[in-house]
Amino acid sequence: MEQKIDIAVIGECLIELSANGTLADTSTLNKYFGGDTVTTAVAIARLGGNVTYLTKVGNDGFSEFILSALKKENIDTSLIKTNEEQNGMYIVSHTLDKKEILYYKRKTAATKLSVDDISEDEIKKLKMVYSTGVVQSLSASSRELVRETFRIAKENDVMTAYDPNYTSCFMNSADTKEYFEEIIGMSDIVFSSLKNDSQRLYDMDSAEKIIQYYWDRGVKIAVVKSHVDNGYYTGYSGNIDFTEFYNTQKAIDTTASGDVFNGGFLYAITNGYTPCDASKFAAVVSGLQTQNYGAIQSIPYKETVMENV
Repeated sequence: MEQKIDIAVIGECLIELSANGTLADTSTLNKYFGGDTVTTAVAIARLGGNVTYLTKVGNDGFSEFILSALKKENIDTSLIKTNEEQNGMYIVSHTLDKKEILYYKRKTAATKLSVDDISEDEIKKLKMVYSTGVVQSLSASSRELVRETFRIAKENDVMTAYDPNYTSCFMNSADTKEYFEEIIGMSDIVFSSLKNDSQRLYDMDSAEKIIQYYWDRGVKIAVVKSHVDNGYYTGYSGNIDFTEFYNTQKAIDTTASGDVFNGGFLYAITNGYTPCDASKFAAVVSGLQTQNYGAIQSIPYKETVMENV
């Protein structure tokens, strides 16, 4: 990493093929890229943050596209390596009535991520490291990478941020809880969904209870996203603040809005915002993203966000 990097995001960049219409009827698929952590990385970069993306890319014809796309987003790619595996892929379609999504994620390039892919010296130079349970679920070696990167970061006063990001599409709830328990004691910031993470992993339906649980485990800042209450609970220093979702009446596509919120929050925290103000800022970033179609295509740039905060 030659340029100054504040945040390292560990994850998998997937190929996105999208259709305007049902998968049964469409004759055209548009190529893009996506994935939970890469969406967060793009959000950070579009806000002006200095972010590097740590992954492995398959040498299957899409590698040049992925690397070029990330560079165009001003994301540092110096930690990305290629191998002979295939890139993961998902196909998504939108209609007024429903959304369809299919994942193809077996034996992908990112499953070969390992502790050899980032050095202790590179970690020490960072302000923050971020990853998710989705990354841990890829393979035993990717799980070890996340755990060891967080351990080194904590030992060197580099902030750590984590989202279990449980999805029943390709993750087991028991395994996801195990991944979370493994990393929570080394996480300064934890993002979680009240429905998908708190209820399904811990059988807790109260934001206050799950935040207290996180605090008891050593988490400094806990953000719980509640679609029941239409907002974000942000817990830090013994206090819990509530921030409403931004401009929900204009939302037309909430795909990956949680990942975009995370990017906005991490950018704000690394630029001096308090946790409460970071949530307010990130709520605007996420809210603006939901007003157009496409998880990454609709992520706003800083100028637009500042006009709305």
